[in-house]
Amino acid sequence: MLKITSKLASALAISLLFAACTPSTTTDAAAPAEAQDATSSESQAEPVEAETGSADSADTDTAFVAHSLLAPDAAIEVSVLGHYQSGVFDEGAAEIVAYDSESQRGFVINAAAGQVDVFDLSDPSQPTLVTSVDASELGGGANSISFSNGIAAIALAAEEPAEPGVVAFIDTEGELLTQVTVGALPDALTWSPDGRYVVVVNEGEPSDDYTVDPEGSVSIIDVSGGIESLSQDNVRTADFQAFNGREEELREQGIRIYGPNASAAQDFEPEWAEVTADSTTAYVSLQENNAIAIVDIESATVTNVFPLGYKNWLTGNAGLDASDEDSAITIQNWPVLGAYQPDTIRLYEQGEATFIITANEGDSRDYDTFSEEYRIGDEEVTLAADAFPDAEVLKDEANLGRLRLSTAQGYRPTPECVELVTTSGDPSQCEFEALYVFGGRSMSIFQVSESGLEQVFDTGSQMEQTVAELLPDNFNTSNDENDSFDGRSDDKGPEPEGIAVGEIDGRTYAFVGLERVGGVMVYDITEPASTTFVQYINNRDFNLEDTPEALTTTDLGAEGLYFIPASDSPNGQPLLMVGNEVSGTTTVFAINSLN
Repeated sequence: MLKITSKLASALAISLLFAACTPSTTTDAAAPAEAQDATSSESQAEPVEAETGSADSADTDTAFVAHSLLAPDAAIEVSVLGHYQSGVFDEGAAEIVAYDSESQRGFVINAAAGQVDVFDLSDPSQPTLVTSVDASELGGGANSISFSNGIAAIALAAEEPAEPGVVAFIDTEGELLTQVTVGALPDALTWSPDGRYVVVVNEGEPSDDYTVDPEGSVSIIDVSGGIESLSQDNVRTADFQAFNGREEELREQGIRIYGPNASAAQDFEPEWAEVTADSTTAYVSLQENNAIAIVDIESATVTNVFPLGYKNWLTGNAGLDASDEDSAITIQNWPVLGAYQPDTIRLYEQGEATFIITANEGDSRDYDTFSEEYRIGDEEVTLAADAFPDAEVLKDEANLGRLRLSTAQGYRPTPECVELVTTSGDPSQCEFEALYVFGGRSMSIFQVSESGLEQVFDTGSQMEQTVAELLPDNFNTSNDENDSFDGRSDDKGPEPEGIAVGEIDGRTYAFVGLERVGGVMVYDITEPASTTFVQYINNRDFNLEDTPEALTTTDLGAEGLYFIPASDSPNGQPLLMVGNEVSGTTTVFAINSLN
């Protein structure tokens, strides 16, 4: 049994219902009016005073308070230290963030202006914009940035996303050093720990009409000879062509391959990459495919693709709020399977063991001529009577009717169904015997072996529970308006997206950004199988008016996270940078030891 303990508004009912299938079989419901005794992951909120930093184009004199929930046995506490406001709302003015310790400068992808913003962080309480680098002059739209030894690599997409992109290299002053061509739609990149390679994931998304579907790939840029001598000869491509012809085999393993007429190489869409400490192997998230690819860097070869599996929302502590139409927080078991579909992944190596930490955001394919995204309650969606005898109850909008479903899986493969659903996503000729939904609403930890991935930990429903406890009036809100209680429950809930991992006082922590309701969840992952909740902090003012002017002064839409260890920090203290794409703000958090 799961439990939420919190102070609730008198008009708000929280139902924690864990049924075998539907609400009609629920045996326990609670709507506490006052806070009860908390467990280690359900403690009383600890307000944290927040100060804003400087900005050239926004008023930064306002002090506001960050919401915080701290575990009683927490060894660290995160608090707001500095804040920069771009003044640009809902245009991606602060996305991926990076830091250079030598110059003490922060770098932020500003998609709204098509540039990379450079900040002086020598006083992290007052982030100061120093300069901006025009991404169009570097070769395209900036998607990602990563630093090593005073040099930044920037992933730049072409104006036509199906065309090859560019990786540009700049110094800390923003001066272009050189650039090389990579694959279609470079979406993220990272340096190898030894500084010899830049690993670039090329997502290769299809066009809206699906007439063009470039292959996904991973570019390996060898910079060991120095940036000044870098040429196209130093770029190799790890593709997925070896998996063509094996599509059915891969589907049977649980890997999602379902684009209309797409080969495996076209269907795989790399999203993020992490490199092992010995700089020999890259692990690549294939978000839409719910899988992880393994790349041998020396040979630039994809050696394997492992499925991540599916989250069974019917068992144990894996409950979710599935409806935005019930006017309540209703975290409950349901007969659905969640594709984890992580965006950001991070590595944690402990002795001989390698662990992958995943932020299980979820993502669908929703294009003009092909869409897998329907609602369970849609009239086109038929639930097989023998699999779902309570289908009518499930399809009610207060139950599962509003929850978004993937039509790419779970159907009985009759010829009429297969012909229509595989070419357009239209499920009207199908019966579903299993219901697959997007995302895990969680953080997971997987241990890597030669034969695959073993999940050793998942946060279950804890993220939604924690948001409900700390922010009961703003549970599962959207990231672009404040008055949107429960508005994301039918989609992917809080949508954990970005992760940073760092070591503090001999313990290893994961910091997970929530894209929708906002804020950062902190976990102690030192012993991966015994991961514990530490803190949830959200620097979002829910009392602001829903105007662009007001909402650019708070934090909305956590996107990119970057951990700065004490040894690299400008003030000798561990820090966390967060780019908030909707509010266009960049926040610097201090991480304080409590021991």
